[in-house]
Amino acid sequence: MATTPTERTSPPPRLVATDLDGTLLRSDGTLSSRTRGALEAAEHAGIRVVLVTGRPPRAVPPLLKTLGPHFVIAANGAAVHAPDGTVQRTRPIPAGEAAQLVARVRAAVPGVSFAFEYDTDFAHEAAYPSWSYGEDAVDLIGPAEELLARPPGHPMVKVLAHHPTLALDVFHDQARRAAGARAETTYSTGLSLVEFSAPGVTKASTLIEFSRGLGIGRDEIAAFGDMPNDLPMLTSVGRSYAMANAHPTVLAAAHHRTASNDDDGVALRLEQFVAALDAGR
Repeated sequence: MATTPTERTSPPPRLVATDLDGTLLRSDGTLSSRTRGALEAAEHAGIRVVLVTGRPPRAVPPLLKTLGPHFVIAANGAAVHAPDGTVQRTRPIPAGEAAQLVARVRAAVPGVSFAFEYDTDFAHEAAYPSWSYGEDAVDLIGPAEELLARPPGHPMVKVLAHHPTLALDVFHDQARRAAGARAETTYSTGLSLVEFSAPGVTKASTLIEFSRGLGIGRDEIAAFGDMPNDLPMLTSVGRSYAMANAHPTVLAAAHHRTASNDDDGVALRLEQFVAALDAGR
């Protein structure tokens, strides 16, 4: 996919932030050899690569075994991991605020079930569909109100809500209005699954703060994404890319487009960034 005139006249970014599912990873969840090579070449050229995902902290160690050592912003901005997988910082949701959120959403959307992501553990109601992200995760099962009354003693990074019959756009709209300013509300899959973070916690807010600590401004960042939970990040940086397979709202909001995740769209742009750096030396 060819670059635009604006891209050709812009300096290469100092930092690349990329979503994982539907963006960096192929549809089967694997990392292509071309993309692996492009990530390594970018880091070697001095471009910092940060993985920014909605996946929970318990998913990060197995991810890094596959993708190699990178900083990871997980749980839509609620946790920052070092390249060895250790958690450097969390931006948690207090249990009391989570309980109020659950009550408001349950009252507004009958039939909803809830789950809670902690830094290592996973708690969910019996009706909530569970997906495994690692053998070391501990599943705590019970009514949401009981789970929140006896939390596992770890920071809660995300609340999730699932509805068995409502269409995702309908469910998201109802859940967002019920949550109001008490939480950041988004979604990142085609399932009828809505995700809540603490107020002000998004992929963007944590990425910008992380980059500032490195002396890198938002205009020096290029970001890649495909789903609505990527929108805050894509609209907060100097250069943003929607994957060809992206959600319509992402295609409309991003500055540029690249090839799909199955066609190595991130690698394509990383190779161009590195080539531009090499040409300028």
